[in-house]
Amino acid sequence: MKLHFTGATDKGLVRPGNQDAFFVDPEGRFFIVADGMGGHAGGQEASTIATTVIRNYLLEHWEGKESSPNLLKDAILKANLAILNDQIAHPERSDMGTTAVVILFRPSPNTSDDSARPWCAHVGDSRIYQLRGNKLKQLTEDHTWVNRAVKQGNITPDQIRVHPWRHVLSQCLGREDLHQIDIQDVDVLPGDRLLLCSDGLTEELPDDQISQYLKQIRASGLAAEALINAAKDRGGRDNITVVVIMVDLHDS
Repeated sequence: MKLHFTGATDKGLVRPGNQDAFFVDPEGRFFIVADGMGGHAGGQEASTIATTVIRNYLLEHWEGKESSPNLLKDAILKANLAILNDQIAHPERSDMGTTAVVILFRPSPNTSDDSARPWCAHVGDSRIYQLRGNKLKQLTEDHTWVNRAVKQGNITPDQIRVHPWRHVLSQCLGREDLHQIDIQDVDVLPGDRLLLCSDGLTEELPDDQISQYLKQIRASGLAAEALINAAKDRGGRDNITVVVIMVDLHDS
């Protein structure tokens, strides 16, 4: 399948710096978004470490025999360890951490099928969305206190967007107790649109507006720009990072 893709980031209108990081593989093999936390210097360092380590690990082992799910898991574990080691070397950044979402398009190393089967992994509350036709689907599940509280019946889904603890993560990179890395395959068809984003986008734009921009704008670069500008128009209170991937309708 042929992909058209663009990544973009903006510090927004309130934050003094940008703690997000992203990577778009020039060959369209994989895409990463990370949203750092722990003060400006710490958050920026954490997201940069995560993005760099994941990228380098995937590139180094891309042609290996390891399955894509294991490759993703090991890359994220390596990133977590790198952040922990940096915390030891720089105690002033001991509270830093980051989210991470990754999607890769890689042929299975253990079969004769040379098609690139997509897999995704995530930790934290950065998200991956899929638009198919008129339906937008969130592929990832936020690792947050409020999401867990909804599952336990302590709060309702309608309370999430205004809950004071909505930004409290239950999992992130940069913690010794990291125990949940969600990994899943992704069913992708020609015409689909995929979106990786930090919560600076989703805090400002509801899903129906995200869907409208992805449906109406046919070029990935223009869609990325429009999503960031729309989030800034609604306040831009956090850093905003998006990666838009469009699967060519005329390629199978």
